[in-house]
Amino acid sequence: MALYLLFESASGYALFHAYGMDEIAQDTQAVRDSIVDLNRFGQVVKLTAFSPFSSAIDALNQCNAVSEGIMTEELRNFLELNLPKVKEGKKAKFSVGVAEPKVGSQISEVTKIPCQSNEFVLELLRGVRLHFDKFIKELKPTDLEKAQLGLGHSYSRAKVKFNVNRVDNMVIQAIFLLDTLDKDINSFSMRVREWYGYHFPELVKIVNDNYIYAKIAKFVEDKSHLSETHIPALADIVGDEDKAKDIVEAAKASMGQDISPIDLINVQQFAQRVINLSEYRKKLYDYLVTKMSDIAPNLASLIGEVVGARLISHAGSLTNLAKCPASTLQILGAEKALFRALKTRGNTPKYGLIFHSSFIGRASSRNKGRMARYLANKCSIASRIDCFSETNTTVFGEKLREQVEERLDFYDKGVAPRKNLDVMKAALESVTQEDGKKKEETPAKKSKKKKTKGEADDGEVMDVDIAADLGTEKKKKKKHKLEQPDEDMTEAANGGDQNGTPKKKKKKHEKDEDGDVKMGTESKKKKKKSKSDE
Repeated sequence: MALYLLFESASGYALFHAYGMDEIAQDTQAVRDSIVDLNRFGQVVKLTAFSPFSSAIDALNQCNAVSEGIMTEELRNFLELNLPKVKEGKKAKFSVGVAEPKVGSQISEVTKIPCQSNEFVLELLRGVRLHFDKFIKELKPTDLEKAQLGLGHSYSRAKVKFNVNRVDNMVIQAIFLLDTLDKDINSFSMRVREWYGYHFPELVKIVNDNYIYAKIAKFVEDKSHLSETHIPALADIVGDEDKAKDIVEAAKASMGQDISPIDLINVQQFAQRVINLSEYRKKLYDYLVTKMSDIAPNLASLIGEVVGARLISHAGSLTNLAKCPASTLQILGAEKALFRALKTRGNTPKYGLIFHSSFIGRASSRNKGRMARYLANKCSIASRIDCFSETNTTVFGEKLREQVEERLDFYDKGVAPRKNLDVMKAALESVTQEDGKKKEETPAKKSKKKKTKGEADDGEVMDVDIAADLGTEKKKKKKHKLEQPDEDMTEAANGGDQNGTPKKKKKKHEKDEDGDVKMGTESKKKKKKSKSDE
């Protein structure tokens, strides 16, 4: 049976024919020895056909298709044109060796061409890859290297491409930095308390918050200069006037030692660093909240931004978290305890990172495990909705949170919760209503714009028509007199309006070119003249 080799290079598809390769003599070691020598390898493998790619975009598309195990139309046409044709009802007397088994299976399914991918074929393709530039004379080695480099960069860029607004890597880095900042701020604040405590030890008992303590240490400087005039400024920092008075009184009767000005400068600089770190921590938390609302809004509304971000960072990405079952998500973060329990045959942990959620803290000790299992189930649903849904909404997360609240009430008070099917139906209805409102708002805005444009155009036309009609009013008066009796007859025949009320004639006001209003005086004068003539 003849053997053909399909080789996918960066410049195009190539088909090689391997001569003298019987099934009995397929020795991989002999092939490995013959690969190095081009003369020996060239006698065994010869080029049959080569189809170059039309452009770099075409090469990228073909490379993506091969990596995903898909046979494109170009590859199918190339194989059907260059391989021997098989008669209907008969088996093929050849086979095609491919490097990717998935591509080979699809080729055999679609075109009925037998394909194989084994160690022997891979060794032959390795030799083809080594001497590929020698088989195609028109192709230079530098051209092949450039094509490989360009295709490698474009393929890597295509694989790394993502939606900028839904980057879970930024959330992972932000939560790591947030945890690191918390540790650093705590350790630095303790150092400020200890350092400034030599000079003003009573301040530690009055002020408990680290951020406020650092601000007061920077403001007070030397306690001996503190007086009642500083109470308003201290009250602004502390937020309580009584505490500010206590600080001033404690400074007067302090037991602390005196510090030199140079030491005070160093304490102030270090306190300023702690203040800056605390303020940056607040900004980073706000950034994390906004990113979580873009990436995982339902998970954030269900369990909170910080706990949701920790789950995503521990899983590696939002996609990995969505792939995790609820049982895995429940103990995520407690792997050491799990394996220790399995090793010692003890009790497995009930919760991992989910323990930081407020729901488990509110549950009784008896129901903490149940609550963790139920919450993990809802978190798994929310993460899958966030990962695979196209619309960015928090409706599902809010409904799932309501379910968790109802479950807490069920454990505490015995109130029966709603069914999951009913809750999801209500969530879907609310989402469809929101989408319908958005769609209705956009055409309404467009129609308003069109109306305003139409009104402006009508106004311009009316201004032009008024000037044109002023000259033709006198000519229309005579015609109006002739048509008026006929109109009176029709009104009498109709009997007035549809409601049965007779129509009242209104005197028409006409404008002169000078802007004066004319009443129907001319018609009255003409009537008087006709009576006098009679």
